[in-house]
Amino acid sequence: MSINRATISGNLTRDAELRSTASGMPVLSFSVAVNDRRKNNQTGEWEDVPNFIDCTMFGTRAQSLSQYLTKGTKVAVEGKLRWSQWERDGQKRSKIEIIVDTLDFMSTRNSGGDYGASNYGGGNAAPASNSAPAYSAPAVDTSSSVYDDDIPF
Repeated sequence: MSINRATISGNLTRDAELRSTASGMPVLSFSVAVNDRRKNNQTGEWEDVPNFIDCTMFGTRAQSLSQYLTKGTKVAVEGKLRWSQWERDGQKRSKIEIIVDTLDFMSTRNSGGDYGASNYGGGNAAPASNSAPAYSAPAVDTSSSVYDDDIPF
């Protein structure tokens, strides 16, 4: 048995990008910066080292949330990891991304431009005032090969 779950929280590094597959399914891509603490051997001080994690969301949730996911928005994301491999200009490339099942906004719009602490993907959390509208979509089975075959990399 294996477990494929990932949970991260951090800030969006850029505005989310909404596109559609050839079959018309909405696909939302964004990147979340998460920090790792490491000790600098030269100075002896602890430093934050950023990691940039690509995230992808499918379906009507992706379309609904695209307008709220802007650079700097603090979010918590839960989903499964997916590894992809492709070739570009004769060089093999690969990446690991999170296929998002649940997304939570981690701060209110009034405290720095972000959105209310609301759950998007499975919970029934009510939005804070002046926040993104609450949306709870039915679960989408992302294990089907239809997603892998439909997405150009």
